Amino acid sequence: MWHSNAASAIDVASGTTPIFKLVRTLVAGVALLGAASVNAADRVAPKPDWTTNDMPSQHGRIALVTGGTSGMGYEDALALARAGAEVIIAARNPERGAEAVARIKTDVPDAKVQFEAVDLADISSVRALAERLQRLSRLDVLINNAAVMSPPERGSSAEGFELQLATNYLGHFALTGLLVPLLRESEDARVVSVSSIAAARGAMNFDDLQSEQAYNPFGAYAQSKLAILHWAFALQRRSDAAGWGIRSIAAHPGVAVTELIARGPGLDSEFGKQWAVDRDKYHSAAQGALSTLYAATAPEAVGGAYYGPTGEEHKRGPLGFANTPPAATNEADAERLWTLSEQLTGVSYP
Repeated sequence: MWHSNAASAIDVASGTTPIFKLVRTLVAGVALLGAASVNAADRVAPKPDWTTNDMPSQHGRIALVTGGTSGMGYEDALALARAGAEVIIAARNPERGAEAVARIKTDVPDAKVQFEAVDLADISSVRALAERLQRLSRLDVLINNAAVMSPPERGSSAEGFELQLATNYLGHFALTGLLVPLLRESEDARVVSVSSIAAARGAMNFDDLQSEQAYNPFGAYAQSKLAILHWAFALQRRSDAAGWGIRSIAAHPGVAVTELIARGPGLDSEFGKQWAVDRDKYHSAAQGALSTLYAATAPEAVGGAYYGPTGEEHKRGPLGFANTPPAATNEADAERLWTLSEQLTGVSYP
């Protein structure tokens, strides 16, 4: 997948910003960001040059990665398998799933990795996956990675939700809620949800949450990534209040070269053509996965924090605390979104 935070530069209200300027205007969006994650100044920052070589052993841990057949999700699964974890890749396409499992086993002959089919844009499919996973004794790591980005035309989920909100956020909200009991069985449960610096340009449009009145591809993408931040922080508050023992952590990849643009705006789009020109400025899927892997495995990773690259325009560079958009600190919006999400998905957290 191609997790491009370039979409953050679009003018959500009007959609008038030329697409080819999106990446270059990211710095303006970053300038509007607020302080880093709550109380981050009092926390231990990641080692800037942290890599998968710094990952502690994951032997005996069970991890689920959504969208793990390609891109950063695949890199997450590969790194976790190398570290000894039992890995479950959850994605839509069984053929691609089999290929991903085979590739990992080629690199890691003793890997414990399997594929489970799920369509995050279909709540019944999400429920079916959660039911199948009840065979597990526990779940230690849940990486909510799968995403779609900015399809030119508005798509709909099985329930009629806008496709990006459904896939990127609502499906993960439902899956996580259904897996909370398994996560609570872990001695160190992590829920890592992948957002984007596109969230800095996002707005929760509660009057037209599903983009039925007006659809802006990049605006809808940014809204879905802002929703992920709201939810990740609200999940940590609930875990703390109820004593669930779950660390809910958000991460963003910067701008990584994966397949997301080909499946979204398209390589022949204005955005795609400019992407081809600028792609050497971005980093690899493996590099983009580092913030997620840090959140999933580092002992010092903090629940309620937000991690990502801190270099130029936050597109790549050293790992650190990511800047949190001011909109993502609005707890009233977060609680409103949480209640609405439970209503839309039919999933209530324990």
